[in-house]
Amino acid sequence: MKRRISVMMPCYNEEENVRPIYEAVRDILRKECSEYDYEIVFIDNKSKDSTRSIIREICKEDPNVRAIFNVTNFGQFNSPYHALLQTTGDCTVCMCSDFQDPPELIPKFVREWEKGYKIVIGIKSRSRENPLIFMLRGFYYKMIKKMSRCDQIEQFTGFGLYDRQFVDTLRDLHDPQPYIRGIIAELGPEHKKIEYEQPKRRAGKSHNNFFTLYDAAMVGFTSYTKVGLRLATYFGFLVAAFSFLIGILYIILKLLNWNDFLAGSAPATIGQFFLGGIQLAFLGFLGEYVMAINARVMNRPLVVEEERINFPPQNAKYVQPLSAARAELILRAHQIVNDGGGAEELAAKLGITPADAQCILEAETALEKASQTVE
Repeated sequence: MKRRISVMMPCYNEEENVRPIYEAVRDILRKECSEYDYEIVFIDNKSKDSTRSIIREICKEDPNVRAIFNVTNFGQFNSPYHALLQTTGDCTVCMCSDFQDPPELIPKFVREWEKGYKIVIGIKSRSRENPLIFMLRGFYYKMIKKMSRCDQIEQFTGFGLYDRQFVDTLRDLHDPQPYIRGIIAELGPEHKKIEYEQPKRRAGKSHNNFFTLYDAAMVGFTSYTKVGLRLATYFGFLVAAFSFLIGILYIILKLLNWNDFLAGSAPATIGQFFLGGIQLAFLGFLGEYVMAINARVMNRPLVVEEERINFPPQNAKYVQPLSAARAELILRAHQIVNDGGGAEELAAKLGITPADAQCILEAETALEKASQTVE
């Protein structure tokens, strides 16, 4: 039985890119990963152009293509994360649909996965995007890496391959505000990095702006750092100590030059505006943390779906569909174990990895013990 590769691609107003990216990914999977079955999952974040119509046409042409249409735009984190949880492959490749994540890297990801890596990620060594934006991104990654409680990954946007075992871990998190980059750094197993040069968008314009980028930065900042609140505490003590020393200095100068020393109102006015600005800045930091807490307390769903295409009914609750080939594999494994076969024999006869063979053997053994207990 062939194992399956899932490719998940979020999209929003990508009418010029969605078919070319589908064709590019399909051709690469068929030519360079022909030993695997595949599925391609699109999730559309309420596009306002003809993206959905094009995806519907692709789904009719290719039953291996599946689609999820959201009722509204749920943001750049929730939508792809939700689609990732819906994939059914033995591994899942997450990539954008605008060609800034090169499809040519998929075979390289798969080869590293075959070597045993559960996570293989793409790292931008260079980029053809706006140099200023690339520089600011780099500064943000370095800053959050130093401030975070776990070792964050620089120049990583989520583009990579994730083993099904790690995807199952993500399903158990129930995080209504997921930050996949931080989750991988904190909870992911050992990963392999593959560097690449990020190309420009094939067509269309990026929908990111200052506000969306700022929102993404704050999600990472509030999820994985305590620096904002700690800075407020440290700076408060520092300003208090400095003000106390200035106050003592003014008293001494006044006592020494009682008639000639005039402090005036300028220092007091400047100090008030300075402290007011600092207080407002840290109130903003505090507000970001409160909003993050509020989102998690409400525990709303990642997305609300409007329509699904080409998904089997079993997948509605994150259950992987049992194909005829998979059912045959389970039956053969059961027969081999009943005949006294071990993990090595399972791996040899079924063409699976030793780790999967050991899991099957343990499951069959546990099932047999449970049956004996019932009897």
